[in-house]
Amino acid sequence: MMTPLPKHHYEQLIALAMAEDVGDGDWSATFTIDADAVGAANIVVRTDGVICGMTMVPDILAAYNSDLVLTAAITDGTAVTAGQSIGNISGPLRALVTSERVVLNFLQRLSGIATMTAHCVALVAASNCDICDTRKTTPGYRHLEKYSVRCGGGVNHRMGLYDGVMVKDNHWVAIGASEMNTGLTMLLKQIESKQLPLRMVEIEVDTLEQLKAILVFSKQHVGITVILLDNMSCQEMAQAVVMRNEMGFSGVIQLEASGNVTLDTLVKIAQTGVERISLGCLTHSVKSLDIGLDMQ
Repeated sequence: MMTPLPKHHYEQLIALAMAEDVGDGDWSATFTIDADAVGAANIVVRTDGVICGMTMVPDILAAYNSDLVLTAAITDGTAVTAGQSIGNISGPLRALVTSERVVLNFLQRLSGIATMTAHCVALVAASNCDICDTRKTTPGYRHLEKYSVRCGGGVNHRMGLYDGVMVKDNHWVAIGASEMNTGLTMLLKQIESKQLPLRMVEIEVDTLEQLKAILVFSKQHVGITVILLDNMSCQEMAQAVVMRNEMGFSGVIQLEASGNVTLDTLVKIAQTGVERISLGCLTHSVKSLDIGLDMQ
């Protein structure tokens, strides 16, 4: 069972979603449904997938009417099949109908991410490779979308700029590639002195020559935990794994593949021996899962 998200990660999003949808009132429901009418509806998935967002539904319903009740049939991270009911909502009928779209919008979006992640995780299941997300998330939705990745069996990369150091090509341009050793030495000293609780210290490389330079540097300096292989071919990544292992860093420094990763290339990349594959598509271009609300 997934650990539920803290409410402060989504309370404002619920309020915004409700405000933009309801505005001054749901006149369709007001003019067609008696004020004292009660009813119930099933939340039904139309296609196979992995569910995410159920932990939020009680709080969404409470924003509309405290008498709305969710009876959940599954928890977040559960694989479901088309036609399956994942929960029942009962209570004041006006509020139930009014809340439908916001409930489904959250469920569909987050379940789409969990479903895509689970698919990618299944594709590389035969390898020792983690599927990781990126910071390419919908503004304001990062904690929700990264929670969805976890529900699908994926691994969160950095949550933001604050919990991981990642030196990329633009950083090298800023400090000067020729100053690599000096720059990395200063970086590791700063991290050690500030005692930052970082998920990782990651360095991006574009070539095998750059990789070798980072590994040679790491012979004398401890602290780099991940090296990102940016836009390398599968052949180059396999060579990178061999180089890393031969230089004694197997189990010490992980290798991560990134850039132009697709579902068609995922298995081949995992077979190179890298420990991590990061995919922006998990969050920035995923298809929402088809979920509906069927009145009883």
